[in-house]
Amino acid sequence: MDAQAAAGKPDGSPAAGADPADREAPTRRRVAIDVRANLALLAVVVSAVLLQLVGLPLLLRHTSPVALWLVIPLVILAPMHWGLIHEAIHGQLLPQRRMNELVARMLAIAFMLPFDAVRFGHLMHHRFTREPFDRPDVHDGTTQHLRARVRYSARLLGGLYAGELVMPLLAFVPQRYARRLVAYAVGSEGPVGADVQRLFVGFTVDPARRARIRRDWLLSLGLHAITFYLYGAWWPVLLVTMYLRGVWLSLADNLPHYDVRLDEPGRARNFRVPSFWQPVLMNHHLHQLHHRHPTLPWTALPALAHNIAATASNASDTAHAPYFRTALKQFGRFGRVR
Repeated sequence: MDAQAAAGKPDGSPAAGADPADREAPTRRRVAIDVRANLALLAVVVSAVLLQLVGLPLLLRHTSPVALWLVIPLVILAPMHWGLIHEAIHGQLLPQRRMNELVARMLAIAFMLPFDAVRFGHLMHHRFTREPFDRPDVHDGTTQHLRARVRYSARLLGGLYAGELVMPLLAFVPQRYARRLVAYAVGSEGPVGADVQRLFVGFTVDPARRARIRRDWLLSLGLHAITFYLYGAWWPVLLVTMYLRGVWLSLADNLPHYDVRLDEPGRARNFRVPSFWQPVLMNHHLHQLHHRHPTLPWTALPALAHNIAATASNASDTAHAPYFRTALKQFGRFGRVR
């Protein structure tokens, strides 16, 4: 496999014809972005961000502790916040490319996520799904089993998000040290391992990307420093809210690929959720379909799922497991890839 084609263009955008899903879905329909739906969700998320960063601390300091109940919707909306960033990564949030990136970058700063890094990592995840660097639920046998199990559980309980919080520090480390750290963390196992490692290292030492990551991280730090000041004595509320949002993000990131065989379509799974949750999750419960059709907007996935169910010859082809129940099962099986 050509590494450059597999990973996309140098700016992190997908390369034409490079997606592994092309082998599974050679014909695709172009579906227009539902701008109204995206703007509606964007209004909800921006309101939640303003509530978390400004509104809630003012309510707690000047009214009643009853305002603590507002933490619940803030946590619930975490996947929608990430989902909007995710749509922008695939160019499906807004029709204008520059506006797409600008809105996603601002949302990422508010979530304390390094946008350039998560965009690159997500595109690599699509192109090398369940390769050795992308199997957190698999024990490769090179480390002690208990130690690997603890590390995996910590990842689920917010460790993924915590890693993304400190990832920008690599942009402040001298390039030679950053190169070694990333090469060691990614590894070179598997048939495309050397290419994956080289691409991650190349991203890490790219001067333009390092500059953007440093800038965005400092903006995030400044924004949240002001917010912690606004919370005053209530600052633990902000910390707990951020942690719970990070736990949801960490669990949701691992769930669609947990315990998935390498020969499963898209190397991912679909799930079922009550209709109320579909806009909250932005249809990420249909993750296998997203991997097989990554250029489709989130709003188009349910119709595709319905069409597949209507034409399926075997009922087991569309028998999806419940999303939230399966999320808890992630703490169960941990071992070698099947």
